[in-house]
Amino acid sequence: MASLQELLAKEGFDRRNFGKSQKPVKLIRDRGQGDDSIALPIYICHDHRKTAHLSATKKGSSIFASSKRVGSVSERSNTNKSSATVSESSRADEPPIDEVAIKAVISILSGYIGRYGKDVNFQETIRDKCNSCLARRKKEPDNGIFANMELVIDNIDKLVVEQGTRKELSMKTLRNSIRLLSVVDSLNSKKTKNGSTCGIPNSHISAVAQLLLAILYKLEKNDRICARHLLQVFCDSPFLARNDLLADLWEHFFLPHLLHLKIWYTKELETISNSNYIDKERKVKALSKVYNDQMDKGTIEFALYYKGWLKVGVKAPPVPTVHLPSKPSYGSSRRRSSDSYTSRSSMSNNLYQAVFGTSLERKSMDLRDQNRASINTWDLEEKDKLCTDEDNNDCSFVHKGYGTHRRSSSQNNRDSRAGSGPETQKSDYFQIFTCRSTPKECLVKGNLAAKNRSVRKEENANSSELIRAIDTVCSSDILSECEIAIRIISRAWLDSRGDPAIEVALSEASIIEGMLEVLSASDDDEVLELIISILAEFVVMNDVIRQIILNLDPQLEIFMRLLRSTSLFLKAAVLLYLAKPKAKQMISVHWVPLFLRVLEFGDQLQTLFTVQCSPQVAAIYFIDQLLTGFDEDRNLENARHVVSLGGLNLLAQQIERGDAHERTNAALIISCCIRADGSCRNFLAENLNKASLLELIVLENCKNSNSYAFSLLTELVCLNRRTQIIEFLCGLKEGWSGLNTMHILLARLHRAPEEEYPLVAAILLQLDLLGNTMKCSLYREEAVEAIITALSCQICHEKVQEQSARALLMLAGRFSNTGEASAEKWLLQQAGFHESLGDSFHSKEIVTDGFMLSDEEEEATENWQRKAASMLFNSGNKRLLVALSDCIANGIPRLARASIITVTWMTSLLHSVGDENLRSMACSVLTPQLLESLSYEKDLEERVLASYSLLSLMKSSECVSMLPSNDKELLGHLHNLSLVTWTASELMSIIPSSSRH
Repeated sequence: MASLQELLAKEGFDRRNFGKSQKPVKLIRDRGQGDDSIALPIYICHDHRKTAHLSATKKGSSIFASSKRVGSVSERSNTNKSSATVSESSRADEPPIDEVAIKAVISILSGYIGRYGKDVNFQETIRDKCNSCLARRKKEPDNGIFANMELVIDNIDKLVVEQGTRKELSMKTLRNSIRLLSVVDSLNSKKTKNGSTCGIPNSHISAVAQLLLAILYKLEKNDRICARHLLQVFCDSPFLARNDLLADLWEHFFLPHLLHLKIWYTKELETISNSNYIDKERKVKALSKVYNDQMDKGTIEFALYYKGWLKVGVKAPPVPTVHLPSKPSYGSSRRRSSDSYTSRSSMSNNLYQAVFGTSLERKSMDLRDQNRASINTWDLEEKDKLCTDEDNNDCSFVHKGYGTHRRSSSQNNRDSRAGSGPETQKSDYFQIFTCRSTPKECLVKGNLAAKNRSVRKEENANSSELIRAIDTVCSSDILSECEIAIRIISRAWLDSRGDPAIEVALSEASIIEGMLEVLSASDDDEVLELIISILAEFVVMNDVIRQIILNLDPQLEIFMRLLRSTSLFLKAAVLLYLAKPKAKQMISVHWVPLFLRVLEFGDQLQTLFTVQCSPQVAAIYFIDQLLTGFDEDRNLENARHVVSLGGLNLLAQQIERGDAHERTNAALIISCCIRADGSCRNFLAENLNKASLLELIVLENCKNSNSYAFSLLTELVCLNRRTQIIEFLCGLKEGWSGLNTMHILLARLHRAPEEEYPLVAAILLQLDLLGNTMKCSLYREEAVEAIITALSCQICHEKVQEQSARALLMLAGRFSNTGEASAEKWLLQQAGFHESLGDSFHSKEIVTDGFMLSDEEEEATENWQRKAASMLFNSGNKRLLVALSDCIANGIPRLARASIITVTWMTSLLHSVGDENLRSMACSVLTPQLLESLSYEKDLEERVLASYSLLSLMKSSECVSMLPSNDKELLGHLHNLSLVTWTASELMSIIPSSSRH
């Protein structure tokens, strides 16, 4: 399957073959089969409408993600047909299928058959199977069909050998072969498909032809049609395809959808084997026929379902519902597998009364027209009660009782009529149907007496059975024995309805350890699901059990094995989430792809007995641990891993759905990813739903909760292309649910903590700049006032000053590809700063960030800065300039640097403002502090910026007169700076002019 794994990796599906845990396990496999099963991704749907087949809660067609317990598998055949009709009709408005999911199906199927051209052993196996299917059994005319197919097989082998050479000849041979097979395919018409040719069923011949067509189209590199023909093999002859022709593909692609049939068959076969029937062989044959017919039917339905995916532009077809077949009668209804699953597991007299007594008394209320219908009604009510609880989000403990579901009384009655043995006539349970003329009091007394005799016998037997099962799980080295014991323990637990005695017995550390060892060794999905479900209930009820599990599996190796499985990884993720491990237990680098897989496919609520939980909630918790639970370097490494595996798209989808808590956690994780890889901002700005992000900000406003959503917004406006920033802001300005974005942010400004003021104000100003800046704006005035307040460094603490510096750089509007503010580098370049002479960190960075923006981008940035400068000068006026000057002198280093950068780019555009009074005021406020910034005490870059800003101010004649005429210290500073910037030389030439003037 190596080629298939490579194809899936190209499509973005990470299917790495992770190594097995090296932890020694005491259990001995007696099955004769290894662990190296091929994990094909049968969970390929990317949309909740298309992953419905992952949950049998409503559909009943897939066991591995079923939200019902295994003990009730047989009930799936009794699902109310009306609910199926409703679910199918609700799909009438399905959108087109996700293209990524379609590509995954095509990759799996075409990748499988693509091995024919690469793997000699696979080629020989397929050829031998085809020849075996085409071996003639009768001598009769065949119209050249077999000769044509033999010729095609030879042509295919030649084409494989000649791959990459003699292309024209190969293409001609390929097309001729396809035409020959098209004739053979006609055998599968309605009139002839049930017939035969030379003793070979036409369906077999057609299936082989479809397989050969799939190979030919794969050689032609037409993967979609190849996949369609491969699926048609299973439509033409499902029994042949799944048992011989393509058995391994069927096992990995179709069987997970139909696993409930196999489990049902195994249980029924076990029932017959343990019985005393004389005609066991006949009953086994009858069972096998029913099973194979239903399995063939299910295979065809899912093959047609996936063929529907491959039609271009169609809507998603409804997921097939493959019910369990009605069971043949095996004699005594008391010993039927479904009933024995529950009745033989009763642990106490109270439990027996709770399960049977109440319903029997209810049945005897009306002896005149008792007909089992009342019991049917009771069963439906119980099912309805279960279904209503399945809509809960997150994790919940579902109060629906532990009792297993029993079939309706009418079904039991049919069984009793079918049974002819004396045991059926003597059954205590069915005595109620033989005494309809008895008064109610006598009936109840007789029933209780008989029931108590039965319960005492069953109690003793079942108690002994449970004790043996517990001992087996704790001490046995034989895996198969432990798996049987797990089933017994599960029955006892389900039937006990939370009996404290049973709970205490099963909560011992030794039994938990034994369950974990079976969990680490077994390949039986049913057993694994039973263990996961039991442990989930115990963890919810008892925190000690949670700690025991984490202590017994400190590196979570058992859970890593389960998360790599193709069927139970969602349920395993839920159990692990309930155990709440911390980051220190998830050191392996392989956790990231495993949790992303859960996040991608975990949109269906999982039910583990009475516990319900969303796997996506679990995935968000795990990813949050990986990105925040280690030291900074490891956190950033994990975040980069998330980005490289395509996790941003999945996280962006989480912003749109789920409850507020999980959505805000997703926002936090995305922010972590941005800090690790700033270049991902561009992807997020284009793909993140702005309305959903605004909705989260509104929720944060209302609840005064954390600011993860708003923090994410501040990251997304720091893009390296101005046109993209404007596009993002325009999308943001559309608002959410009729609410104005600027009003949402203004409300945020009024309620935000001090350190958020400048950031909220900066975004508000950028949104305001999208409109007409000549008009008065309440939003603008409030935002400018907030920035001036935040720049009052005499009264604002350090955290506010840090955010004020960030807000100023945000307004400068220039960022690198990684989102770092680059206005300083751009200004230094404009000043002709010779970075090769500088020793500071900043000067070296200029070389690495090349400002290679297109003319269009540069023009858009300059226009934006021009509008922004005009707005800040006019709205902020003298108060803003005074605040900036004060920050240069007294602010923390970061704020001082951001302030002089802001002054520099604003003064470089001062000439475009057109107000002489404003220019004069700017000179009077800024010049003294800028002259002070030329001193040797300041950083070289800060001195260059100060000289550049002074030169911009000197374009006004009034400002020139403010320069000191014969200040030798000033001339010395400028002379020194002239070695690295032309602005100093220009200023030096202006000063003598002023003295002469």
